[in-house]
Amino acid sequence: MEITAGGRFEVRINPSDVGKRVSVRRLNPERDGTGTFTDTVGVLTSWNGGVLVITRRTGETVHIAESTLVAGKIVPPAPARRRGPAAGFEELASVCARAWQPVESARLGDWELRAAAHDAPGEVPAGGARARVGFTRRANSVLPLGEPGIPLDDALARVTAWYAERGLPAYVQAATGAAGTQEVLCAQLEARGWVREVSAEVRIAALAPIADRVADVSRVRLSRTADAAWTARYQRSAAPAPEVAQVLAAGPSVWFATVPGEDGTAAIGRCVVDGRWAGFMAVEVDPAARRQGLATLVMAALAGRALAEGASAAWLQVEAGNAAALGLYDGMGFAPHHAYHHFRGPEAPAAP
Repeated sequence: MEITAGGRFEVRINPSDVGKRVSVRRLNPERDGTGTFTDTVGVLTSWNGGVLVITRRTGETVHIAESTLVAGKIVPPAPARRRGPAAGFEELASVCARAWQPVESARLGDWELRAAAHDAPGEVPAGGARARVGFTRRANSVLPLGEPGIPLDDALARVTAWYAERGLPAYVQAATGAAGTQEVLCAQLEARGWVREVSAEVRIAALAPIADRVADVSRVRLSRTADAAWTARYQRSAAPAPEVAQVLAAGPSVWFATVPGEDGTAAIGRCVVDGRWAGFMAVEVDPAARRQGLATLVMAALAGRALAEGASAAWLQVEAGNAAALGLYDGMGFAPHHAYHHFRGPEAPAAP
């Protein structure tokens, strides 16, 4: 269907275009009969009952009444890259997943159900099971790189049951913002009551310039294992459990960086080398030692090690809203590739 509005605008999209990237303009009428226009660009994720749902690259969903449309067209997919190395979504998502490997997993078609958890401290409630604590949502969520092989509602029921058997909340990790990402799945999850709880960006950069930022990295100690000094500085796990060490040590080629300080450990970092990719994570600095360039020092040392193993491209993950980290990574040449989001199942308690 095509609608001409005022001889200037045309709506050149219809419900059959669900799943395509579109640009639409809608009229926001005012009480005095005038109005303003609002433009929205994203993936058309549904068109039902006279309402369009468009999912932006950030994962935000916008609901638009069909009656307010004055223009709409299909637009090309977002560029696969802006700065840095060329990378497809599935390649990069798989590399990220190998850097955060679960302790236990199962397959549901092309979906991977992932878990890494331990019993929570405390007594078991009378008549109930002990609560479970998962280490990092990335190792405790479904990675849906493809189709589950069964209808979506049946797949989500199996996902919920699988995590419930392990005393864990059900999470699905889904991505937006690049060619081949999962905007439609995000909208389907939200429509079924799954809550978008955490969003983050995957950023990429050339690796060599990171290594070149610091000439002398002799202060950094590199190791294949996370020793007591490294673990003491790591803030993601207040009470280290067996699966924490297992997840951190897993990956194609894992390196840990430690910068000793006057009173304990000043800074740490972790890098996973996987073919041409080097992933950076767990870069943390003692609050008393911040603004001394230690995060850059750690990353330069790890980048040098990754270059020696043949890597040429870098990636990292940073939560939306972490202004300090985003500023640091902007300055190091990292550019957004795509966003990912953790959706928590209905009635499931939020993860700590």
